Amino acid sequence: MFKKSIIAAACLLSFAALQGCNDAPSSDVKEEVKASPEPAAAVAELKDREPTVDRGRLFHAIKVRTDEDKARDDARNPIQTLEFFRVGPGMAVAEALPGGGWYSKILTTYLGAEGELHGINYNDDMWPRFGFFSEEGIARAIERTSAFPNMIADFSDNGIEASGFTFNSAPEALAGTLDRVLFIRALHNLNRFEEEAGTLTEALKTTHTLLKDSGMVGVVQHQAPDKSSDKWADGSAGYLKKPAVIEAFKEAGFVLVSESDINANPSDLPTESEVVWRLPPSYNGTADDPALKAKVDAIGESNRMTLLFKKAP
Repeated sequence: MFKKSIIAAACLLSFAALQGCNDAPSSDVKEEVKASPEPAAAVAELKDREPTVDRGRLFHAIKVRTDEDKARDDARNPIQTLEFFRVGPGMAVAEALPGGGWYSKILTTYLGAEGELHGINYNDDMWPRFGFFSEEGIARAIERTSAFPNMIADFSDNGIEASGFTFNSAPEALAGTLDRVLFIRALHNLNRFEEEAGTLTEALKTTHTLLKDSGMVGVVQHQAPDKSSDKWADGSAGYLKKPAVIEAFKEAGFVLVSESDINANPSDLPTESEVVWRLPPSYNGTADDPALKAKVDAIGESNRMTLLFKKAP
């Protein structure tokens, strides 16, 4: 990985080399190709493709974390993923369902004091829909929304602007101001309750509202096998089908810009009696059985689609 990083860094040293990097995407990235654009459109497209990534700063943000967090890097590929999402220092970014902050720790350091990091949590009324949270658990989940800035302050004292809100309580002042919204393993439950509560539709509508006209959405999502049934791949097992995700974003006013195999794992071939949480690091239903644990350890973390969308004009 570091050999590739050195080559890519060298490619950024000059504008001529930069042009070469952009014009020849790596084999694991499928970029949208437009036929014979007009000169003005071509300039706009070139500008859109210019990288915003500061590799040195990104490497530093990765390096300063704990060994426990770094242990998941080989499975989650944070450097390649954030590069693919074209996230740069100083950007205003929202992270959907940040949880314990695995990516938030990286983003806090990387975006820096000149950036913004906002955590978007599920709506308060979504938590009871799961059916297995206690009242105390629901209360803690709701409290994490307003506590997001405190979590960020624990990660760094760099003074980055931070806020926490839900998909139905996004501040009006943020409308049209964000550069990126990231859904990293965060879409399945929104889709799971879409039919009964419109949760995915609302989340994508809020995302569209928050983004600048040039804003983008980065998605990493557990990917269901193509042959799986739509019922099983509704998010309740953690998996979604890639065509369904792309269609949902298209209906919400987004255009697919690129897709990548960065986070793909062809060894993850779940049956419809299995859920994604059987795999590391969750080990649900497998942790106490040495044979099952060995089996899922051999698989690793889930097979994941990695997609980049742009807010349509």
